[in-house]
Parts: sequence; structure tokens; C-alpha cells
Amino acid sequence: MTYSGAVKVGGPADVHELSELMISKVAVGPMDNNAYLLRCRATGEQLLIDAANEPHTLLTLIGDDGVAGVVTTHRHGDHWQALAEVVAATGARTYAGAYDAEGIPVTTDVPVEDGDTIRVGRVELTARRVVGHTPGSIVLIYDDPHGHPHVFTGDCLFPGGPGRTTQPDEFDRLMNGLEAKLFDVLPDETWVYPGHGKDTTLGTERPNLAEWRARGW
Repeated sequence: MTYSGAVKVGGPADVHELSELMISKVAVGPMDNNAYLLRCRATGEQLLIDAANEPHTLLTLIGDDGVAGVVTTHRHGDHWQALAEVVAATGARTYAGAYDAEGIPVTTDVPVEDGDTIRVGRVELTARRVVGHTPGSIVLIYDDPHGHPHVFTGDCLFPGGPGRTTQPDEFDRLMNGLEAKLFDVLPDETWVYPGHGKDTTLGTERPNLAEWRARGW
């Protein structure tokens, strides 16, 4: 199957099949949010990233096998509208950045710190805190042992630039975090799965870092 990462609300999920992990991407809700279902191919365990909206859509995607955990990338309301219903239906553990958890109206079972590991079956994801869009935004990095890394960026990074900030110091902190924790340590081939819209790669975005700095957004 050919994965494009191009999905639309009301349309089917697009599935990225890796050697040890299957990533299903679906668009939900009035703000065209992306939600990602990760499935360990060895164990069948599943993890959802951002129960953003449309609980029925997400529960249909999850299917009868259930979901072990739900990660919320940050505290903005468009990323957790379906969280309560998904958790109630599945009993999933909830994960969120430790500094954003208080802004999410569903109890966070596992407050996530920078560098923590989140597991789905035999697959490990590394969480990195990237400050600026919110105080506790986290991105999740899967360093595929059979290929290039994959990173789920929430609203920290999109095709064409960083996520929205409201103050110059927030923008500076967001750019510093993106450079130190993603661009400086991961290769160009790294696939980026954002919280809205189409996917990209770090290599596609890397030449624009100086331009983003100069424009201030």
C-alpha cells in the first residue's frame, strides 16, 4: 500500500505500514484534526495519539481489539474533544505532558516528562517536551530500527512552519526546542505527522529554518 498522509474529514484512514508498527491516520472534527492509531504488529496492542473529535469515528478505527492508551499531545481543546468517550469505552490509560495535564479535563494517568518512554506492545516511543505552542506540548519519536525515524508533532511543527505562538518569547522557545530536539538530532528522512493537515519530512522543512526565524512565526 502507498501511504500519502492526505486524509479528509469523513473519509477513510490512510495506513502507513512499517516493519514493526502500523500507523493509521484519520481526520476528524470541524478543525480538521489528525488522530493517529498505532498498532504493534508483533502483539496487536494499540495506542491512540490525540482523541481529537468524533468518538464514533475513533472507536470504529480502534475496533474490537481496543486501545491500551491515549496520548494527548497538548492541552488545546480541539485535541481532546473525544477523549472522555474513548476512555470510557475502552478503559485506556491516558498520557499527556506533565505541564499541560491540568488543562485537559480528563484525568491524566501518566504525566509525561521530557525523555520519557511510551510503549505500545514491543514498540517504544520517546517523548520530548517542546515549549512554546503550550507549556507542556510533547512530540513522540519512533526511531524505526528498520528505517528512518517517525515523529508525531501535535501542533508544534507543520509543513511550512512551527505552530502558532502569541508572544515573541514563546516563538523563540518553540523554535529552540524544535531545533534542539528534532532538527539537530534527527535525519532529513524523518517523517513528520502533524496535528492538522498533510505530513512532511524534516528534510523538506530544514532549509526554511532561517526564514521562519526571520519572519517570527
